[in-house]
Amino acid sequence: MTSSIEARLKELGITLPEAAAPAANYVPFVQSGNQLFISGQLPMADGAIQVTGKLGDDLGVEDGKRAAKLCAVNLLAQAKAATRDLDRIVRLVKIVGFVNSTGAFADQPQVINGASDFLVDAMGDKGRHARSAVSAASLPFGAAVEIEAIFEIAP
Repeated sequence: MTSSIEARLKELGITLPEAAAPAANYVPFVQSGNQLFISGQLPMADGAIQVTGKLGDDLGVEDGKRAAKLCAVNLLAQAKAATRDLDRIVRLVKIVGFVNSTGAFADQPQVINGASDFLVDAMGDKGRHARSAVSAASLPFGAAVEIEAIFEIAP
């Protein structure tokens, strides 16, 4: 049976990838009670980082929004790997977005909107969330954006 979130993803033309394996000594997700913590996800597709560089230098806001959306797709892929059924998601509680940006770049919130807008489109009201959008001097593998998430899930 297809979950309602997966049906929305299909309508949006999105197929969830296989959840990425960790790139270092950590686990991709941890469940504690009814909370599911997803480790930071990079803008990966087809096994490679799709958007690298620094916002405010060689990348603009639209590049960052595209990267953020890819991170969000990968967050849902990890959530599916953890829950086996996206309908177990009660709601997305919070995302934290890190933007590889120059000291003068101040549009981190607009960049992370690429993820926030997509998550609301994919999850409806369950996708409305608290969030932070912060600058980072650099990110792993030169990625433009990294996003982590906390979901509330049903037993």
